[in-house]
Amino acid sequence: MRFRRTTVVVAALAVLLSGCGVASRAQDADSDGGGPSGKPSAGPVGPIPAGLEQFYNQRPDWKRCGNNQQCATIKVPLDYTKPAGKTIELSARKVLARDRVGRIGTLFINPGGPGGSGVEFAASAGFVLGQSLLRKFDVIGWDPRGVGQSTPVNCLDTEQLDKFIAADGSPDDDAEITELNDEAKTLANGCEQQSGELLPHVGTKDAARDIDVLRGIVGDAQLNYLGMSYGTFLGATYAELFPKNVGRLVLDGAVDPSKTSQDNNIAQAKGFDTALDAFAEECAQRQCRLGSSKADVLAKVDKLIDDSDAHPLPGDGDREVTQAIVVLAVIYPLYAKDLWPRLEDAVLDGLEGKGARLLALADQYTERESSGYANNQNEVIYAVNCVDRPDITSVAQAKSEEPKYKAASPRFGSFLLWGSLACANWPVKPEDKPHAIKAAGAKPIVVVGTTRDPATPYAWAVGLAGQLESGVLVTRDGDGHTGYKAGNQCVDNVVETYLLQGQAPTADISC
Repeated sequence: MRFRRTTVVVAALAVLLSGCGVASRAQDADSDGGGPSGKPSAGPVGPIPAGLEQFYNQRPDWKRCGNNQQCATIKVPLDYTKPAGKTIELSARKVLARDRVGRIGTLFINPGGPGGSGVEFAASAGFVLGQSLLRKFDVIGWDPRGVGQSTPVNCLDTEQLDKFIAADGSPDDDAEITELNDEAKTLANGCEQQSGELLPHVGTKDAARDIDVLRGIVGDAQLNYLGMSYGTFLGATYAELFPKNVGRLVLDGAVDPSKTSQDNNIAQAKGFDTALDAFAEECAQRQCRLGSSKADVLAKVDKLIDDSDAHPLPGDGDREVTQAIVVLAVIYPLYAKDLWPRLEDAVLDGLEGKGARLLALADQYTERESSGYANNQNEVIYAVNCVDRPDITSVAQAKSEEPKYKAASPRFGSFLLWGSLACANWPVKPEDKPHAIKAAGAKPIVVVGTTRDPATPYAWAVGLAGQLESGVLVTRDGDGHTGYKAGNQCVDNVVETYLLQGQAPTADISC
């Protein structure tokens, strides 16, 4: 789940391989990827929504695009209320099950965001999934509508996006508010000018409908799915729309769909505070270079954030390290404990007036490369969130809300609040509103929550598991974002046993 003006993607913490690129004309021997037995499916299984027959019955031309991997393009309606109208494309990558005879079916995976590339996530399947899953499932990751290699949302060029991301996220006066709002307008106007036809149709409900088309195409009667972070909201929305089509769903790093955008922003600000506290405590315990007490470490981080507001640091020779960049650099390493040493180094450099390491961390978070941004995640995150949920509607409302945000998190509250201004200027009205998702009639749905998750606070997992009629909660006591493949064998065993055997815990479990 995102931090404003950036995107949160689990796959960014894995070793990502290349995208599909130009597919080879050669076919893998097992190119069917069909029904549960591994044999070619005769077509979609289960009911097809009226008017969508052409989409469910399509036969993608899967072409080899890597070792044991295939890529294809799938067509879906731009507007599901007008299935005979314009279509858009979804790019998908399939990693073939190693046990072709004993394969169970297809496991669909989504890395989060919104805006994360499922194509890249599937390319890194060997790092993000257990070997038992890779043996028994064809694994499919796809770029959701608007994302990456699918029909994309386009808004800003590199220079414009650099300026947007670096803009002051905690304005101190009306002049700074006006400047930030102008940047928000630039993003919204750019999206409307370049992708106006697509914008009303990139919300999570339409993306969930796309999943059912994909399920039908591969010939699986029910959906097996692993969704991380925002991918939990996507998966829960699918279960709400198609409860009878739910197979084995795992939702890891859960989003609570009953919460408002304001609730989520405040909870996420607190979540980053909790994660930073954990970093500071660990740092102090080993008497790191930032201090010998938790308070000392936090004081140095706060000094860096505060000082960079008026005095940006030098970055790469072209870009300065503004306060917004510093905040992104502090937040990114909180997603994985392995990155904490880099945070220590970057803060120390920053306090000495050097910003290169801070900029490098922020660039990894936003996937900014030397030639520009690697993908459109930083734009899609707004395109999806602004259409999914009502948010801040004006500068005046933001001003009135600010005391509440600052009280909740003096360090991060303002950044979460003012990052909402793009939605205040968005050309498309929200299509949904917060509500509990019950998914009545669905098979067991496993929800994984991590106690000190910075991006999707643990309370959200508790909330989602409690809402789902068939939800069961798996608690990971630990740090970092999401729980599966995070070093906790108990969590990994529960998830893989469920996906492989269909055996969900009979009650909530703590790991």
